[in-house]
Amino acid sequence: MSQNPSQTRRRFIQSLASASMLLPGMMHEMLGETPTPAQSADPLAPKSPMFPAKAKRVIFLYMSGGVSHVDTFDPKPLLTRDHGKEYNGEFLHASKYKFSRYAKCDTEVSELFPNVGAMMDDICVIRSMKCDIPNHSQAVMQIHGGSAVEARPSIGSWVSYGLGTFDKELPSYMVLAPEVPYGGATCWDSSFLPACHQGIRVVPGQEAIPNMTRKASLEVQDLDLGLIEFFNRRNLAEHDADKTLAARIKTFETAYGMQKEAPDVFDITKESDATLAMYGITRDTKKGFGWQCLMARRLAERGVRFVELIDTGSDKYTNWDAHLDIKMHATSAKKVDKAIAGLLQDLKSRGMLEDTLVVWTTEFGRAPGDSAPNEAGRTHQSSVYSSWLAGAGIKGGITYGESDDYGYKVAKNECDIHDFQATILNQLGMDHKKLTYRHAGRDYRLTDVSGRVIRDILA
Repeated sequence: MSQNPSQTRRRFIQSLASASMLLPGMMHEMLGETPTPAQSADPLAPKSPMFPAKAKRVIFLYMSGGVSHVDTFDPKPLLTRDHGKEYNGEFLHASKYKFSRYAKCDTEVSELFPNVGAMMDDICVIRSMKCDIPNHSQAVMQIHGGSAVEARPSIGSWVSYGLGTFDKELPSYMVLAPEVPYGGATCWDSSFLPACHQGIRVVPGQEAIPNMTRKASLEVQDLDLGLIEFFNRRNLAEHDADKTLAARIKTFETAYGMQKEAPDVFDITKESDATLAMYGITRDTKKGFGWQCLMARRLAERGVRFVELIDTGSDKYTNWDAHLDIKMHATSAKKVDKAIAGLLQDLKSRGMLEDTLVVWTTEFGRAPGDSAPNEAGRTHQSSVYSSWLAGAGIKGGITYGESDDYGYKVAKNECDIHDFQATILNQLGMDHKKLTYRHAGRDYRLTDVSGRVIRDILA
Protein backbone atom coordinates (compact mmCIF):
# COMPACT_ATOMS: atom_id res chain seq x y z
CA MET A 1 0.00 0.00 0.00
CA SER A 2 1.38 3.45 -0.89
CA GLN A 3 1.93 5.94 1.90
CA ASN A 4 0.24 9.30 2.16
CA PRO A 5 2.98 11.94 1.48
CA SER A 6 1.65 14.23 4.19
CA GLN A 7 1.88 11.42 6.75
CA THR A 8 5.46 10.68 5.68
CA ARG A 9 6.42 14.31 6.13
CA ARG A 10 4.69 14.42 9.49
CA ARG A 11 6.59 11.37 10.74
CA PHE A 12 9.87 12.89 9.53
CA ILE A 13 9.24 16.14 11.40
CA GLN A 14 8.14 14.24 14.50
CA SER A 15 11.38 12.28 14.39
CA LEU A 16 13.22 15.54 14.85
CA ALA A 17 11.47 16.23 18.14
CA SER A 18 13.84 13.97 20.02
CA ALA A 19 16.80 15.94 18.71
CA SER A 20 17.39 19.18 20.54
CA MET A 21 18.11 22.20 18.40
CA LEU A 22 21.39 22.36 20.29
CA LEU A 23 22.39 18.92 18.96
CA PRO A 24 22.16 19.37 15.19
CA GLY A 25 24.72 16.62 14.64
CA MET A 26 22.05 14.02 15.52
CA MET A 27 19.91 15.16 12.59
CA HIS A 28 22.83 15.05 10.20
CA GLU A 29 23.62 11.53 11.39
CA MET A 30 20.04 10.49 10.60
CA LEU A 31 20.61 11.56 7.01
CA GLY A 32 24.10 10.13 6.74
CA GLU A 33 25.73 13.56 6.64
CA THR A 34 28.86 14.77 8.44
CA PRO A 35 28.73 18.27 9.91
CA THR A 36 31.31 20.67 8.51
CA PRO A 37 33.53 22.73 10.84
CA ALA A 38 31.24 25.71 10.18
CA GLN A 39 28.29 23.65 11.37
CA SER A 40 29.89 22.26 14.52
CA ALA A 41 32.02 25.21 15.70
CA ASP A 42 30.63 27.28 18.56
CA PRO A 43 31.95 30.88 18.49
CA LEU A 44 30.98 31.32 22.14
CA ALA A 45 32.70 28.20 23.45
CA PRO A 46 35.06 28.99 26.35
CA LYS A 47 38.57 29.80 25.15
CA SER A 48 41.80 29.70 27.11
CA PRO A 49 43.38 33.07 27.85
CA MET A 50 46.69 33.95 26.20
CA PHE A 51 48.42 33.80 29.60
CA PRO A 52 47.33 33.10 33.20
CA ALA A 53 44.47 35.43 34.04
CA LYS A 54 43.51 37.12 37.30
CA ALA A 55 39.95 37.81 36.13
CA LYS A 56 37.39 35.37 34.78
CA ARG A 57 34.76 38.01 34.19
CA VAL A 58 34.09 41.76 34.21
CA ILE A 59 31.34 43.86 35.75
CA PHE A 60 31.47 47.25 34.01
CA LEU A 61 29.71 50.09 35.85
CA TYR A 62 29.19 52.93 33.39
CA MET A 63 27.90 56.28 34.64
CA SER A 64 26.39 58.01 31.61
CA GLY A 65 26.70 61.77 31.21
CA GLY A 66 30.13 62.67 32.57
CA VAL A 67 30.91 62.53 36.31
CA SER A 68 32.79 65.46 37.82
CA HIS A 69 36.07 64.19 39.25
CA VAL A 70 36.60 67.26 41.47
CA ASP A 71 33.25 66.55 43.16
CA THR A 72 33.70 62.80 43.67
CA PHE A 73 37.11 61.07 43.72
CA ASP A 74 39.71 63.85 43.20
CA PRO A 75 39.85 66.37 46.07
CA LYS A 76 41.21 69.82 45.21
CA PRO A 77 41.86 71.96 48.33
CA LEU A 78 43.44 74.73 46.22
CA LEU A 79 40.28 74.88 44.10
CA THR A 80 38.35 75.42 47.32
CA ARG A 81 40.80 78.05 48.52
CA ASP A 82 40.77 79.97 45.24
CA HIS A 83 37.05 79.77 44.55
CA GLY A 84 35.92 82.72 42.43
CA LYS A 85 39.40 83.67 41.27
CA GLU A 86 40.16 83.98 37.57
CA TYR A 87 42.48 81.38 36.08
CA ASN A 88 43.35 81.05 32.38
CA GLY A 89 40.30 83.07 31.38
CA GLU A 90 37.87 81.15 33.61
CA PHE A 91 36.48 81.61 37.11
CA LEU A 92 37.28 78.76 39.49
CA HIS A 93 34.36 76.98 41.16
CA ALA A 94 34.99 75.02 44.35
CA SER A 95 33.25 71.73 44.94
CA LYS A 96 30.02 71.94 46.90
CA TYR A 97 30.85 68.60 48.54
CA LYS A 98 33.11 67.83 51.48
CA PHE A 99 35.89 65.26 51.08
CA SER A 100 36.87 62.85 53.85
CA ARG A 101 39.36 60.03 54.29
CA TYR A 102 37.90 56.54 54.16
CA ALA A 103 38.89 53.00 55.19
CA LYS A 104 42.35 52.01 56.42
CA CYS A 105 44.00 53.38 53.29
CA ASP A 106 42.75 56.94 53.98
CA THR A 107 41.75 57.53 50.34
CA GLU A 108 39.86 60.81 50.06
CA VAL A 109 36.35 60.57 48.62
CA SER A 110 33.55 63.13 48.62
CA GLU A 111 30.46 62.87 50.75
CA LEU A 112 28.54 61.82 47.63
CA PHE A 113 29.97 58.29 47.97
CA PRO A 114 30.17 57.35 51.66
CA ASN A 115 29.38 53.69 51.06
CA VAL A 116 31.82 53.31 48.18
CA GLY A 117 34.31 55.25 50.29
CA ALA A 118 34.06 52.58 52.98
CA MET A 119 35.23 50.04 50.36
CA MET A 120 38.37 51.99 49.35
CA ASP A 121 40.70 49.32 50.72
CA ASP A 122 39.58 47.17 47.77
CA ILE A 123 39.60 49.96 45.16
CA CYS A 124 42.28 51.60 43.03
CA VAL A 125 41.22 55.13 42.02
CA ILE A 126 42.80 56.40 38.79
CA ARG A 127 42.91 60.19 38.95
CA SER A 128 44.68 60.74 35.62
CA MET A 129 42.22 59.42 33.04
CA LYS A 130 42.21 61.21 29.69
CA CYS A 131 40.12 60.89 26.53
CA ASP A 132 40.31 62.68 23.19
CA ILE A 133 37.08 64.61 22.62
CA PRO A 134 34.78 66.27 25.22
CA ASN A 135 31.55 65.47 23.37
CA HIS A 136 29.22 62.73 24.57
CA SER A 137 28.92 60.68 21.37
CA GLN A 138 32.65 60.60 20.64
CA ALA A 139 33.68 60.02 24.24
CA VAL A 140 31.13 57.22 24.67
CA MET A 141 32.44 55.51 21.54
CA GLN A 142 36.00 55.79 22.83
CA ILE A 143 35.46 54.45 26.35
CA HIS A 144 33.50 51.53 24.91
CA GLY A 145 35.13 50.86 21.55
CA GLY A 146 38.50 52.58 21.66
CA SER A 147 37.83 55.07 18.85
CA ALA A 148 36.42 58.59 19.12
CA VAL A 149 35.87 58.96 15.38
CA GLU A 150 33.93 55.83 14.42
CA ALA A 151 31.80 53.17 16.08
CA ARG A 152 33.79 49.98 16.65
CA PRO A 153 33.15 46.81 18.66
CA SER A 154 32.55 47.53 22.31
CA ILE A 155 34.91 46.23 24.97
CA GLY A 156 32.34 43.61 26.05
CA SER A 157 32.18 42.29 22.49
CA TRP A 158 35.97 42.06 22.33
CA VAL A 159 36.03 40.11 25.60
CA SER A 160 33.33 37.77 24.30
CA TYR A 161 35.23 37.29 21.04
CA GLY A 162 38.51 36.62 22.84
CA LEU A 163 37.29 34.33 25.62
CA GLY A 164 33.80 33.03 24.82
CA THR A 165 31.47 32.26 27.70
CA PHE A 166 31.07 29.71 30.45
CA ASP A 167 27.32 29.14 30.06
CA LYS A 168 25.89 28.43 26.60
CA GLU A 169 22.39 29.01 27.96
CA LEU A 170 23.06 32.70 28.54
CA PRO A 171 24.64 35.41 26.35
CA SER A 172 28.33 36.07 26.89
CA TYR A 173 27.75 39.82 27.13
CA MET A 174 24.72 41.34 28.84
CA VAL A 175 23.83 44.99 29.37
CA LEU A 176 21.36 46.17 32.00
CA ALA A 177 20.17 49.64 31.00
CA PRO A 178 16.84 51.25 31.95
CA GLU A 179 17.21 53.90 29.23
CA VAL A 180 19.30 54.21 26.08
CA PRO A 181 22.41 56.22 27.06
CA TYR A 182 24.36 58.81 25.12
CA GLY A 183 25.83 57.03 22.11
CA GLY A 184 22.90 54.61 21.94
CA ALA A 185 23.57 51.01 20.98
CA THR A 186 27.21 51.79 20.11
CA CYS A 187 27.81 51.16 23.83
CA TRP A 188 27.21 47.43 23.34
CA ASP A 189 27.41 46.92 19.58
CA SER A 190 29.69 44.24 18.11
CA SER A 191 30.21 46.28 14.90
CA PHE A 192 32.36 44.17 12.53
CA LEU A 193 32.84 41.34 15.02
CA PRO A 194 30.41 38.40 14.58
CA ALA A 195 26.97 39.45 15.81
CA CYS A 196 26.86 36.70 18.43
CA HIS A 197 29.30 38.83 20.47
CA GLN A 198 26.92 41.80 20.65
CA GLY A 199 25.67 42.80 24.07
CA ILE A 200 22.11 41.74 24.90
CA ARG A 201 20.30 44.64 26.51
CA VAL A 202 17.96 43.95 29.42
CA VAL A 203 15.53 46.70 30.45
CA PRO A 204 14.83 46.59 34.21
CA GLY A 205 11.14 46.47 34.98
CA GLN A 206 8.24 44.14 35.59
CA GLU A 207 9.29 41.91 32.69
CA ALA A 208 13.04 42.33 32.18
CA ILE A 209 13.11 39.93 29.22
CA PRO A 210 9.79 39.79 27.33
CA ASN A 211 8.31 36.54 26.00
CA MET A 212 10.43 34.26 28.19
CA THR A 213 7.48 31.98 28.93
CA ARG A 214 6.98 29.21 26.36
CA LYS A 215 3.71 29.56 24.45
CA ALA A 216 3.82 25.92 23.42
CA SER A 217 4.99 22.69 25.02
CA LEU A 218 8.68 21.86 25.05
CA GLU A 219 8.03 19.02 22.59
CA VAL A 220 6.27 21.28 20.08
CA GLN A 221 8.91 23.98 20.46
CA ASP A 222 11.67 21.43 19.86
CA LEU A 223 9.83 20.38 16.71
CA ASP A 224 9.75 23.91 15.34
CA LEU A 225 13.23 24.96 16.36
CA GLY A 226 14.82 21.64 15.53
CA LEU A 227 13.56 21.84 11.97
CA ILE A 228 14.69 25.46 11.64
CA GLU A 229 18.09 24.47 13.01
CA PHE A 230 18.46 21.64 10.55
CA PHE A 231 17.78 23.75 7.46
CA ASN A 232 19.80 26.70 8.79
CA ARG A 233 22.82 24.44 9.25
CA ARG A 234 22.44 22.96 5.81
CA ASN A 235 22.20 26.45 4.34
CA LEU A 236 25.28 27.51 6.29
CA ALA A 237 27.25 24.59 4.84
CA GLU A 238 26.53 25.99 1.38
CA HIS A 239 27.46 29.55 2.42
CA ASP A 240 30.37 28.97 4.74
CA ALA A 241 31.46 32.63 4.80
CA ASP A 242 28.04 33.99 5.78
CA LYS A 243 28.78 35.34 9.28
CA THR A 244 25.30 36.84 9.53
CA LEU A 245 23.66 33.44 9.12
CA ALA A 246 26.05 31.84 11.60
CA ALA A 247 25.26 34.56 14.14
CA ARG A 248 21.52 34.17 13.59
CA ILE A 249 21.78 30.44 14.23
CA LYS A 250 23.60 31.19 17.48
CA THR A 251 20.89 33.65 18.55
CA PHE A 252 18.25 30.92 18.18
CA GLU A 253 20.33 28.66 20.42
CA THR A 254 20.93 31.38 23.02
CA ALA A 255 17.27 32.42 23.06
CA TYR A 256 16.29 28.80 23.58
CA GLY A 257 18.72 28.46 26.47
CA MET A 258 17.58 31.70 28.06
CA GLN A 259 14.01 30.43 28.25
CA LYS A 260 15.33 27.71 30.52
CA GLU A 261 17.84 29.63 32.63
CA ALA A 262 16.93 33.34 32.62
CA PRO A 263 13.70 33.04 34.67
CA ASP A 264 15.71 31.61 37.55
CA VAL A 265 18.48 34.20 37.18
CA PHE A 266 16.02 37.08 37.42
CA ASP A 267 14.11 35.57 40.35
CA ILE A 268 15.48 37.17 43.53
CA THR A 269 12.89 35.73 45.90
CA LYS A 270 15.39 33.23 47.34
CA GLU A 271 18.00 35.86 48.17
CA SER A 272 18.46 36.42 51.90
CA ASP A 273 17.13 39.52 53.62
CA ALA A 274 20.70 40.48 54.50
CA THR A 275 21.78 40.32 50.86
CA LEU A 276 18.83 42.40 49.67
CA ALA A 277 19.50 44.99 52.36
CA MET A 278 23.12 45.16 51.24
CA TYR A 279 21.95 46.37 47.83
CA GLY A 280 19.27 48.61 49.28
CA ILE A 281 16.36 46.74 47.68
CA THR A 282 13.38 44.62 48.72
CA ARG A 283 12.17 41.24 47.55
CA ASP A 284 9.67 42.73 45.11
CA THR A 285 12.14 45.17 43.53
CA LYS A 286 12.19 44.95 39.72
CA LYS A 287 14.34 47.92 38.75
CA GLY A 288 16.77 50.53 40.03
CA PHE A 289 20.55 50.41 40.27
CA GLY A 290 20.43 48.16 43.33
CA TRP A 291 18.51 45.58 41.29
CA GLN A 292 20.99 45.99 38.42
CA CYS A 293 23.94 45.36 40.74
CA LEU A 294 22.36 42.26 42.25
CA MET A 295 21.61 40.95 38.76
CA ALA A 296 25.24 41.56 37.81
CA ARG A 297 26.38 39.28 40.61
CA ARG A 298 23.80 36.61 39.71
CA LEU A 299 24.72 36.72 36.01
CA ALA A 300 28.43 36.67 36.80
CA GLU A 301 28.19 33.62 39.03
CA ARG A 302 26.29 31.78 36.27
CA GLY A 303 29.06 32.30 33.75
CA VAL A 304 28.23 35.48 31.84
CA ARG A 305 31.63 36.80 30.83
CA PHE A 306 30.92 40.55 30.66
CA VAL A 307 28.08 42.36 32.45
CA GLU A 308 27.63 46.09 31.89
CA LEU A 309 25.40 48.22 34.09
CA ILE A 310 24.45 51.59 32.63
CA ASP A 311 23.18 54.27 34.97
CA THR A 312 21.22 56.76 32.88
CA GLY A 313 18.66 58.04 35.34
CA SER A 314 14.96 58.33 34.66
CA ASP A 315 15.16 61.85 33.22
CA LYS A 316 17.66 64.56 32.36
CA TYR A 317 17.79 65.77 35.94
CA THR A 318 18.97 62.53 37.48
CA ASN A 319 21.88 61.46 35.28
CA TRP A 320 25.42 62.81 35.52
CA ASP A 321 25.18 65.53 32.83
CA ALA A 322 25.47 68.42 35.28
CA HIS A 323 25.42 71.42 32.97
CA LEU A 324 22.57 73.07 34.86
CA ASP A 325 23.71 72.57 38.43
CA ILE A 326 26.39 70.37 39.98
CA LYS A 327 23.95 69.73 42.82
CA MET A 328 22.34 67.23 40.41
CA HIS A 329 25.23 64.93 41.31
CA ALA A 330 23.73 64.41 44.76
CA THR A 331 20.60 62.81 43.28
CA SER A 332 22.65 60.68 40.89
CA ALA A 333 25.10 59.48 43.53
CA LYS A 334 22.36 58.59 46.00
CA LYS A 335 20.90 56.18 43.42
CA VAL A 336 24.11 54.20 42.99
CA ASP A 337 26.37 54.57 46.04
CA LYS A 338 24.84 51.94 48.33
CA ALA A 339 24.23 49.53 45.45
CA ILE A 340 27.83 49.64 44.21
CA ALA A 341 29.21 49.16 47.71
CA GLY A 342 26.77 46.28 48.21
CA LEU A 343 27.98 44.64 45.01
CA LEU A 344 31.60 44.84 46.15
CA GLN A 345 30.71 43.49 49.60
CA ASP A 346 28.66 40.66 48.14
CA LEU A 347 31.34 39.63 45.65
CA LYS A 348 33.96 39.73 48.38
CA SER A 349 31.92 37.65 50.83
CA ARG A 350 31.44 34.95 48.17
CA GLY A 351 35.10 34.91 47.15
CA MET A 352 34.15 36.23 43.72
CA LEU A 353 36.03 39.52 43.94
CA GLU A 354 39.25 37.53 43.58
CA ASP A 355 38.42 36.71 39.96
CA THR A 356 35.86 39.38 39.06
CA LEU A 357 37.14 42.70 37.76
CA VAL A 358 34.82 45.57 38.72
CA VAL A 359 35.23 48.69 36.58
CA TRP A 360 33.67 52.07 37.39
CA THR A 361 33.93 54.77 34.75
CA THR A 362 32.23 57.57 32.85
CA GLU A 363 32.93 59.13 29.44
CA PHE A 364 34.74 62.27 30.65
CA GLY A 365 34.99 64.67 33.57
CA ARG A 366 33.74 68.17 34.37
CA ALA A 367 35.64 71.45 34.24
CA PRO A 368 36.72 73.08 37.55
CA GLY A 369 35.94 76.55 36.19
CA ASP A 370 33.72 78.45 33.82
CA SER A 371 33.66 81.70 31.86
CA ALA A 372 30.77 82.85 34.05
CA PRO A 373 31.65 83.67 37.66
CA ASN A 374 28.39 82.39 39.13
CA GLU A 375 27.75 79.34 36.93
CA ALA A 376 26.05 76.58 38.97
CA GLY A 377 26.91 73.69 36.64
CA ARG A 378 30.08 72.31 35.10
CA THR A 379 30.83 71.80 31.43
CA HIS A 380 32.54 68.84 29.71
CA GLN A 381 36.23 68.12 30.19
CA SER A 382 38.28 65.38 28.51
CA SER A 383 41.77 66.44 29.61
CA VAL A 384 41.57 64.67 32.99
CA TYR A 385 38.98 62.80 35.06
CA SER A 386 38.67 59.80 37.41
CA SER A 387 37.74 56.13 37.16
CA TRP A 388 38.39 53.15 39.40
CA LEU A 389 39.04 49.40 39.35
CA ALA A 390 38.58 46.71 42.01
CA GLY A 391 39.23 42.98 42.35
CA ALA A 392 40.96 40.42 40.15
CA GLY A 393 44.57 41.31 40.88
CA ILE A 394 44.15 45.09 41.18
CA LYS A 395 45.92 46.71 44.13
CA GLY A 396 43.31 48.00 46.52
CA GLY A 397 43.65 51.01 48.78
CA ILE A 398 45.72 53.09 46.36
CA THR A 399 45.36 55.98 43.95
CA TYR A 400 47.17 56.23 40.63
CA GLY A 401 48.06 59.41 38.78
CA GLU A 402 47.32 63.00 39.64
CA SER A 403 45.57 65.97 38.11
CA ASP A 404 46.97 69.47 38.50
CA ASP A 405 46.22 71.74 41.46
CA TYR A 406 42.79 72.72 40.15
CA GLY A 407 41.89 69.55 38.26
CA TYR A 408 42.24 70.79 34.69
CA LYS A 409 44.97 68.56 33.29
CA VAL A 410 47.00 65.45 34.07
CA ALA A 411 49.99 66.28 36.28
CA LYS A 412 51.41 62.79 36.80
CA ASN A 413 51.08 59.28 35.31
CA GLU A 414 48.59 59.87 32.52
CA CYS A 415 46.17 56.98 31.89
CA ASP A 416 44.83 57.19 28.36
CA ILE A 417 41.64 55.33 27.44
CA HIS A 418 43.71 52.71 25.60
CA ASP A 419 45.89 52.22 28.69
CA PHE A 420 42.74 51.66 30.73
CA GLN A 421 41.41 49.13 28.20
CA ALA A 422 44.77 47.37 27.85
CA THR A 423 44.87 46.90 31.64
CA ILE A 424 41.37 45.42 31.71
CA LEU A 425 42.25 42.94 28.95
CA ASN A 426 45.51 42.08 30.72
CA GLN A 427 43.67 41.03 33.87
CA LEU A 428 41.58 38.71 31.68
CA GLY A 429 44.75 37.09 30.36
CA MET A 430 44.73 38.79 26.96
CA ASP A 431 47.46 40.79 25.25
CA HIS A 432 45.70 43.86 23.82
CA LYS A 433 48.16 43.94 20.91
CA LYS A 434 47.35 40.35 19.91
CA LEU A 435 43.57 40.44 20.35
CA THR A 436 42.81 41.39 16.74
CA TYR A 437 40.20 40.89 14.05
CA ARG A 438 40.72 41.20 10.31
CA HIS A 439 38.30 43.68 8.77
CA ALA A 440 38.39 45.82 5.61
CA GLY A 441 41.94 44.84 4.85
CA ARG A 442 43.53 45.51 8.22
CA ASP A 443 43.81 44.00 11.68
CA TYR A 444 41.75 45.93 14.22
CA ARG A 445 42.06 45.84 17.99
CA LEU A 446 40.28 47.50 20.90
CA THR A 447 43.27 49.71 21.71
CA ASP A 448 43.79 50.77 18.09
CA VAL A 449 47.55 51.49 17.69
CA SER A 450 48.46 52.50 21.26
CA GLY A 451 47.91 51.52 24.87
CA ARG A 452 50.02 50.09 27.67
CA VAL A 453 49.20 48.02 30.71
CA ILE A 454 49.32 50.14 33.90
CA ARG A 455 51.44 47.67 35.87
CA ASP A 456 51.86 49.94 38.90
CA ILE A 457 48.27 49.17 39.94
CA LEU A 458 48.59 45.38 39.62
CA ALA A 459 49.06 43.26 42.74
